[in-house]
Amino acid sequence: MDDQILPGTGRGTATQSGVVEGALHERDAMGHAPSTSFAGPPPRAGEDLRRDFPGIGDWHYLDTAATAQKPQAVIDAIAQAYGPDYATVHRGVYKRSADMTLAYEAARRRVAGFIGAGSENEIVFVRGATEGINLVATCWAGEQLKAGDRILLSQLEHHSNIVPWQMIAEKLGAHIDVIPLTEDHRIDLDAMAAMITPAHKLVSLAHVSNVLGSVLDCRRAADIAHSVGAKILLDGCQAVPRMRVDVQVLDCDFYVFSAHKLYGPTGFGVLWARPELLEAMPPYQGGGAMIDRVSFEKTTYAPPPGRFEAGTPHIVGALGLHAAIDYVESVGLDRIHAIETDLVAQTRAALPQINSVRLFGPEDSAGIVSFVIEGVHPHDIGTILDEEGVAIRAGHHCAQPLMASLGVDATARASFGVYSDASDVEALVRGIGRVTRIFG
Repeated sequence: MDDQILPGTGRGTATQSGVVEGALHERDAMGHAPSTSFAGPPPRAGEDLRRDFPGIGDWHYLDTAATAQKPQAVIDAIAQAYGPDYATVHRGVYKRSADMTLAYEAARRRVAGFIGAGSENEIVFVRGATEGINLVATCWAGEQLKAGDRILLSQLEHHSNIVPWQMIAEKLGAHIDVIPLTEDHRIDLDAMAAMITPAHKLVSLAHVSNVLGSVLDCRRAADIAHSVGAKILLDGCQAVPRMRVDVQVLDCDFYVFSAHKLYGPTGFGVLWARPELLEAMPPYQGGGAMIDRVSFEKTTYAPPPGRFEAGTPHIVGALGLHAAIDYVESVGLDRIHAIETDLVAQTRAALPQINSVRLFGPEDSAGIVSFVIEGVHPHDIGTILDEEGVAIRAGHHCAQPLMASLGVDATARASFGVYSDASDVEALVRGIGRVTRIFG
């Protein structure tokens, strides 16, 4: 292990225990980063994994799309980092600080390998996907867009992938166009291809919808964007916990996700961007750590990613995310996808058998099923299900424009995770049966 600290930056160059050497360069035939696949019989639901999550027990937790429960391995990593290992990073010369710096930068390398980045220097640590999008809106779009330029979004976007673009568009005099959905509630890429023009400088789309579970054909979307010279940002919050992601294969320009949906801590996330874009972007915030040299006459800035990480970072958040990635890959993303696919199929088969239930999203939605019951507000559904020990989400899911396009004010949403199993579906269906009897 190389224990050096990079001169002038305090950045560690070593890998940390659990980081696969060469992980940034090894790829399978599809260009994916290495993943520990599940070996054994065909994957069943996640009942054998529930014991890893002390927050679940007998609770039927179906709100993973909002935030995932944490495995004991992540809780232990966070406790260790806040306890006997705790120290600041990047500037301490004492051993524990140097060790923590190595661990913090090893987490950056781990993230890079997980999403197929070319280098750990392409990984910017942020407070979450929302801050990542705001950073791109401020530091890239704010510098590159001008009055009359256009931004292309879709009808199903989360508010965090709408409002920052509205704010920057209003400031610059740019315009926003909206891609409609197909009949089965996917982003209509044929419509996108017909709509896009050279005036569009940025496209920003959800990789997986947080309401509908519909999966974007990212490579085709990137090809359409690039055909007119536009950059494309992908919101990967709902994708990284349940499918392999390789930013090189997807051919996107920016990719964001949040740690807490990936079984990691809250208040932490990742922005990946092409290195040439990061190099050209000005700092997001000013302060300590993001500088090269400061005088009252002039300040020069650190190279990426440090340029975008002002102040003392969320050190423990990085280590928690590292542990979460290790956990997910120990289970295997293929196994997680199989678990969720099976449970979505069970749910989508069972719910229409109940009178007045209406489903949204495609049949092959990724880990998420949204629905309404005629004459019953989703909040009432959620309250009654809670009495049955079932936790779902009810509301507009930070996607009010999508709700308007679906013709509803809100939906009920069940979302699965690695710990979900058939008993969760059974409890959900049983609880919805009670809802219909109460309101019938």
